[in-house]
Amino acid sequence: MPTIDDHDERIAAAIAEQHALRARVSLCDEFSDLRLVAGVDAGFENEGTVIRAAVVVLRFPDLAPVDYALVRQPVTFPYVPGLLAFREVPAMIAAFDHLHTEPDMVICDGHGIAHPRRCGIACHLGVLLNLPTIGCAKQRLIGRYVAPPTVRGARSPLYDGSEQIGWVLRTRADAQPVFVSPGHRVSLDRATEVVMACTTRFRLPETTRFAHRLASYGQLPLV
Repeated sequence: MPTIDDHDERIAAAIAEQHALRARVSLCDEFSDLRLVAGVDAGFENEGTVIRAAVVVLRFPDLAPVDYALVRQPVTFPYVPGLLAFREVPAMIAAFDHLHTEPDMVICDGHGIAHPRRCGIACHLGVLLNLPTIGCAKQRLIGRYVAPPTVRGARSPLYDGSEQIGWVLRTRADAQPVFVSPGHRVSLDRATEVVMACTTRFRLPETTRFAHRLASYGQLPLV
């Protein structure tokens, strides 16, 4: 059975790995035409001991599902705020390995650089897969902002100190905003453009909605 010291050592090692991954993050637009965009999400079963990681690939710009994968694995890392990638990313990478297509962009249900160590799950996954990634989270992790106007497409910057770490984006009029930040190989400005292009009449982009339904409820997309 792991001891408290073992737990502390794992957390310290994970934080050190985050700093190393952060040094590899690119905030430049290193992608060209988008033809396939993917969403990735995770759910849990068996009282949190098993993780379900789902990735769904959509054709862009019509957002029709064309590919998906669902993987189940034992949970091997404790729940620690700010270190959720270490719980979820190994299973997510396994799900990507089961795809028949390679997406041009991935939107994660979580944060990119809008993270205390500038290495949220979108950064973590993007660096390890070497794919352009964006974090699109339902809630703020860190930062301060002024609420954007209540019209669709309105946005306001998210700051940590004097550094802009993301955008607060209104994807649907009069709905709660989402928190968008680049993960890897995407700039701050293009991140919101891609999220808006993947959003229809709902608050969340279609990438996230499809991946969440598959990860949480096992509902398969029509491909």
